[in-house]
Amino acid sequence: MGEDGPAGLCPASREALAGAEVVTGAARLMALLDDGTVAAGAERRVWPVPFADGIAPLLALRGRRVAVLASGDPFWCGAGTTLSRHLPRGEWRALPGRSTFSLAAARMGWALEETLCLGLHAAPFERLRPRLVPGLRALLLLRDGAAPGALAAWLTAEGFGESRLWVLEALGGPAERIRLQQADGFGLNDVAHPVAVALEVAGTGPSLPRTSGLPDEAFEHDGQITKRAVRAVTLSTLAPRAGERLWDIGAGSGSIAIEWLLAAERCEAVAIEQNPERAARIQRNAERFGLRGLTVVEGAVPAALESLAPPDAVFIGGGLSEGLLEALWAGLQPGTRIVANAVTLESEALLTQWYGRVGGGLTRLALSTAAPLGGLTGWRAAYPIVQWSVVR
Repeated sequence: MGEDGPAGLCPASREALAGAEVVTGAARLMALLDDGTVAAGAERRVWPVPFADGIAPLLALRGRRVAVLASGDPFWCGAGTTLSRHLPRGEWRALPGRSTFSLAAARMGWALEETLCLGLHAAPFERLRPRLVPGLRALLLLRDGAAPGALAAWLTAEGFGESRLWVLEALGGPAERIRLQQADGFGLNDVAHPVAVALEVAGTGPSLPRTSGLPDEAFEHDGQITKRAVRAVTLSTLAPRAGERLWDIGAGSGSIAIEWLLAAERCEAVAIEQNPERAARIQRNAERFGLRGLTVVEGAVPAALESLAPPDAVFIGGGLSEGLLEALWAGLQPGTRIVANAVTLESEALLTQWYGRVGGGLTRLALSTAAPLGGLTGWRAAYPIVQWSVVR
């Protein structure tokens, strides 16, 4: 519900309160209530922090008329998205107010359809990292008054200290305030919650390309990484589509799983890695990109695959064996795409055998890079890669 209007509550909020037996919401919203907006005898409860702690007490009230106060549009980075997962459709009704994004766009004069809108009140700033490019405009919901300063410091550390931040406080209410700061000179220490930021990105920090094959230096690794050119070909062969799930077996640095997640919306990936240090490194790499949807499973294949949700595609970068291929072929659903890369003669022979057995495509990748040779320059060849691809 919104917080605007002469008395601080929008018409949608007042409608929801009519006849409610229990009223609950954040402390700042409950403070806007007066005797004229709440039915006589209605119980008032402040929603706890963190937000998840209030779900069980709310569900315990099923069968009673309960009004939950929340800011703006409950289904745009709002509480409605979370609460509706726990209640069948016929048990609740949402009365949306003006979203913070709509209010912010109206203040800034920015077209919403051309502006990135993100809720970062419960997500890391790294969620922005794949999108950071000079000229980007974004509207960001933040968790508290300290968050704009922390965002400015993070942007500066990433090389985008020239970015401009409009700090938007209590939009639509009597305490609304808008102030402009540059990230590398941010000096506000009195920012009040609720707060959002209108961001205009500027600076010389590195922007990530949206094509497959990020620089190897973008990942923390110990040498066990599918190299950039091979990774680009591998992602092209895996062909990620929105909402699909990948198993990345023998994930190493997790570069394949991470680029899979970056390639399309709502994708998921499971990185299976038996080395504990590498498994931890995969998690750090995912956090560096602010990615959701990655699960790291520490263990050896094929045993580590037994309890996993079925994939749409499988990449085998390590742990290739006859037993693994047999287990995959027996257990995967028809239509699952499989891509395996081999670098040794033994693994190449295994893929060649399976190519002859079930078909698919077999490709040999031979790459060379220029390198010093005495006082001149020559070609330094990498180990050739044999790639087998097939649809189960």
